[in-house]
Order: sequence, then structure tokens, then C-alpha cells
Amino acid sequence: MLMDPVQKKVQQWSKEMPNLNTKPMALISRLQQTTKEMNGELYTNFEDYKLTDAGFDVLATLLRAGPPHSLSPSELLEQMDITSGTMTTRIDKLEKKDLVKRKIKKNDKRGVNVALTKKGLKLIEEAIVAHVKTQEKIVSVFDEEEQLIFISLLQKYLAHNVKKNNKQDM
Repeated sequence: MLMDPVQKKVQQWSKEMPNLNTKPMALISRLQQTTKEMNGELYTNFEDYKLTDAGFDVLATLLRAGPPHSLSPSELLEQMDITSGTMTTRIDKLEKKDLVKRKIKKNDKRGVNVALTKKGLKLIEEAIVAHVKTQEKIVSVFDEEEQLIFISLLQKYLAHNVKKNNKQDM
């Protein structure tokens, strides 16, 4: 097996401090390195569509919502887990590019929804297909069974820690 960038650090720690448990360090460092590598490929895809990862996320969330591809800012916040100030900035930038539009709610003139424009819908429909192809390429190093195992392990971690972190927020 080829030595990855983390292995040398683990070997150095093993030599310097033989009793140090480097397994958690090795796992977390590899996850961090993997995230960095994957994000580099994904960001290149976003740039091809003149989007940031943040802008892509908003557009994809609106597309996922289904027709009429419109959500309130609070619904977007809930799905994206970011602050309202961050959301406002993202929406403003996408609105300047004519990819989303704020629309006054028919049943509540004080409220607004954020909706994809025709241009935004066309762009995100193209970008999401390219995005998934990039994701498929990224994970192609794993066979299907390995991907399912990896998904299962990450689901277990997230399920445990999301519950733990939500209790701390209360």
C-alpha cells in the first residue's frame, strides 16, 4: 500500500512517543486531508458555473424544495444551518446575478420567499448534474460495498454527535 501524507507523521509520533495512541490522530488527520482534496475538486466544479460553494448550496436547496423552487429565509436557514446574516449575504449575491429573487408572500405582505429565477433554475440544473459526476469520480476509488460501509460509519458518527451537540445547545 502506498504511504499517504499522514502515515509519515504517525510514524514520527510512534518513534518520538511510542506510548501515544495515534489511531484517533491518524483517522481524523486522514478525514481532514480527504476533505481538503475532495473540496478542491468540488470547488473547481462550482467555479465552472461561476458559483461559490455557498451560492451552490442555496440554489441546490431551492431546487431540492421542488416547484415552485421557493422557500422562506427561515426555511433556508433551517436546512442549511447557517446564521441569518450569512444567509442574507448569500441571497444578496445570488440576486445580483439574477439567480434568485425575493418575492413577497401572497398571504403575508410582511414576509418574503426566495425563489429561483429561470436563469437560476437552468444554471443549478446543469451544475447539479456536473456536481454529481464530480462526486462519482471522487468516490470511484472505492467499490460500491466500500462506499456503503463508509456511509454507514459516517452516519453512525453523525447520528451520535448531532444528538450530543443538540443537547449542549439547549
